Amino acid sequence: MIRVLLVDDQPLLRSGFRALLDLEDDIKVVAEAADGQEGLALVRKHRPNVALIDIQMPVLDGIETTRRIAADPALAGVHVVILTNYGFDEHVFNALRAGAAGFLVKDIVPEDFLHAVRVAARGDALLAPSITRKLIDRYVTQPLHTGAGTGLEELTNREREAVALVARGLSNDQIADRMVISSLTAKTHINRAMAKLHARDRAQLVVLAYESGLVTPRNT
Repeated sequence: MIRVLLVDDQPLLRSGFRALLDLEDDIKVVAEAADGQEGLALVRKHRPNVALIDIQMPVLDGIETTRRIAADPALAGVHVVILTNYGFDEHVFNALRAGAAGFLVKDIVPEDFLHAVRVAARGDALLAPSITRKLIDRYVTQPLHTGAGTGLEELTNREREAVALVARGLSNDQIADRMVISSLTAKTHINRAMAKLHARDRAQLVVLAYESGLVTPRNT
């Protein structure tokens, strides 16, 4: 059973999302909150698999709520998905850096919404190649400082290669094909890299790959 927490200051949207989720046999909404502070308290209480969090809310916004969840080792199993009205923008980028597993635009069709919840619950990042492309564009227009304290020196060559391919938006199966290994081995390389780099998920691996200089827009 996938346990979901809804955090959004718009009651109508929360009701709509809950109605969709309650129809699914493998998903259970454990609680709802109208702001980030209340949401954070409920995350700590219920430990959901997925927390769907609006990016703009009163009291505590989605970015800071995500950052506090990601900073708490006791909440390592909570996968945050950011909800936004505007698509990919600076706020979403900052949420990914804060530890979000991905994001959804609120006008998403129901089938894609339900699929996204299941993807997030598995621990996979909601970063399609098109979203990765926008991350790349972000670094083209405003690159961050690279190379400092990323921990890449702890990775094996194969782990570094796998991380670079994650940053290019490839799935585990595609990474396995590119590296001529099994999908299980590809997943193992990625999981070990995440552990060494203290990354919560693939979304943070993408950010770390660009911040470290392992991957640059020029070689993508």
